[in-house]
Amino acid sequence: MAEVSFHEVTKVFPNGTTAVDALTCTIADGEFMVLVGPSGCGKTTALRMVAGLEEPTAGAIAIGGEVVNGISPQDRDIAMVFQSYALYPHKTVLENLAFGLRQHKVPTAEISARVKEVSSLLTLDDLLERKPAQLSGGQRQRVAMGRALARKPQVYLLDEPLSNLDAQLRTQLRADLKQLHERFSTTTIYVTHDQVEAMTLGDRIGVMSGGQLLQLGPPQEIYRRPANVFVAGFIGSPPMNLLRATATSGRVDAGDLVLEVPGAPGGELVVGVRPEALRLTTGAGEEQTMQMRVEVVELLGHETIVYGSIRGDRVATASTAPGIASLPTERASVIARLKRAEEVRPVEPKDPRRQLEARLGKLIEKGKQLIDTKSRGGPGGGPQRRF
Repeated sequence: MAEVSFHEVTKVFPNGTTAVDALTCTIADGEFMVLVGPSGCGKTTALRMVAGLEEPTAGAIAIGGEVVNGISPQDRDIAMVFQSYALYPHKTVLENLAFGLRQHKVPTAEISARVKEVSSLLTLDDLLERKPAQLSGGQRQRVAMGRALARKPQVYLLDEPLSNLDAQLRTQLRADLKQLHERFSTTTIYVTHDQVEAMTLGDRIGVMSGGQLLQLGPPQEIYRRPANVFVAGFIGSPPMNLLRATATSGRVDAGDLVLEVPGAPGGELVVGVRPEALRLTTGAGEEQTMQMRVEVVELLGHETIVYGSIRGDRVATASTAPGIASLPTERASVIARLKRAEEVRPVEPKDPRRQLEARLGKLIEKGKQLIDTKSRGGPGGGPQRRF
């Protein structure tokens, strides 16, 4: 195991594209670090520079306290799992698992012992004589992970290893990866565009965009206190509702959403409300409610996702979709996540609109700084439905 550190690492490709811009961070010995961000943010390039598949244009990368700039991949004592599995099609599962060990001239008896341990751990014992073409996608990915585990390197590098799998397999292999890391405690850098994987797997998350590291911290810290609008819109599923607002004397006006936030700086702001911070109400006289026109309802059994619109101006970042295309310019799309299934239906223009109450997690940004506030106590008077 080893610590991995980036010090002002920059990568500029020959065509002038800056893939990574002055990246500085340290992955502790035994830590599971996830680099997450949209396509083209620089996360895979950063991983490839640790592996030695790309050389940094500037800055230094160290593994175990030793700067590895210029050192070949095979001499870095790392193991990498690729999105495309990268298995040798003419070799059996057994031969694929043993390949890296044989390349490093590990004694035959030790190779047999390690392969047996890994195949048993990943339930590959019945597949050892098969070739990759005879395996399912999940089985191929387990073989790829097993090949890396058998090496017992200082650092594991995983480049979107679950993205080619269906949803059920991804869920299962996420749990497998978590258990494997708890067992071996090897320093791991995991790259993904899926923020669900980032939230469930990482000891810490690094959110990247445009080649820059925007925020680094534990998953819940990033979720609850995003550093900027991009992170707020990227982390969370469904994403945070971001609305342009104007603040005057502690009153924040975001169209149909009006909040009393003592101490909020005056001027133009961005208000962020998590979908799960909204709930359905039946009374019209309750504190901090807003009128929402329901456009689409998704009944998922354990929860209901409601897509609608309010009067306001939605902030679309590079991490969020622009919203419902047919909306008038004066209306903003809003998403609510209700905890249990509820009879909510899209309404005709003349029907009464549903009311949703924003009670939790009001994030207000002025410039680059988000102010984390809390709404006042519980709602006042009027009947309501609680979940």
